[in-house]
Amino acid sequence: MNAIATRSINRLINGALAVKPLAHFARDRARNMMIKRAESIGVYWLDEVAQLRSRGGNADFNPIWEQERAEICDRTLTYPDYYLTSFHAYDEGNLGWDPALEATVAAKAVHARLWPEGDARGDIRLRQSYMDVLLDQIASAPETIVDFGCSTGLSTFALQATYPDAQITGVELSDYFLTVARYQTASRQGKAFPNWIHAAAERTGLDAQSVDLVSASLLFHELPTAAALEVLREAHRILRPGGHFTILEMNPQSEVYKKLPAYVLTLLKSTEPYLDQYFSLDLHGALMAAGFCQPSQTINTSRHRVVIAQKPS
Repeated sequence: MNAIATRSINRLINGALAVKPLAHFARDRARNMMIKRAESIGVYWLDEVAQLRSRGGNADFNPIWEQERAEICDRTLTYPDYYLTSFHAYDEGNLGWDPALEATVAAKAVHARLWPEGDARGDIRLRQSYMDVLLDQIASAPETIVDFGCSTGLSTFALQATYPDAQITGVELSDYFLTVARYQTASRQGKAFPNWIHAAAERTGLDAQSVDLVSASLLFHELPTAAALEVLREAHRILRPGGHFTILEMNPQSEVYKKLPAYVLTLLKSTEPYLDQYFSLDLHGALMAAGFCQPSQTINTSRHRVVIAQKPS
């Protein structure tokens, strides 16, 4: 497909998604497809979420969730406008219990088909492939790590397992997701456990030059360009000289995305409002403009890449 045809299809898709009934239909279809895919690989979405919602009790929502959210929530934080929109087929976006409690099963469903086996281990293997690149390309183990946009902690826990002696902090804008992350910490084993901060990745409040490694897993495709550039500058600010900013993300040059049927692309865009902006972002150029050295890029799956940029010493 040539560039002109691609732009025409994108305009048609974006025009359709601007019609609210069509956007709602697309989001519902995308969600139902995810649930069916999860069940096809032995991940019983509704049952697992019900167990988490009740915390092993009956099917009712356990009020302890709200109590713990109140403990971790920064009430002085103002959510940026770009965040107050629908993400991932949820009208409330990331600011609700449904998206937070369903995040783990959703990750299993989305990443199942990255590998030929197509099973529930896909998400674990994706994150491990990211860790393998870090271990291969970063010579010294970082002592302090910050995980931008840590969601419910899947990426943070992978970092902690890879660098068990490191002090790791997960930064997340959704207090709902962060509450689930903190709850799931209790089931982990190890001698160190992550800290959790309710903050935006572009304004963490962390000290300048205080961190050896900043990681962002699957964050940038959920950011408009202006916010993405702020996140790059914040990573540069908090990194020590010689520190690394590492990014696991969708690869815009992947043949998988280039060959997606228009119908599937419509469903994908209905759940990812800033996908076009991410795909058009020159990430390498933006990193260097933010003060980093020339980044490296490693293709770690058919749909993903790992980008590593070092702050000059």
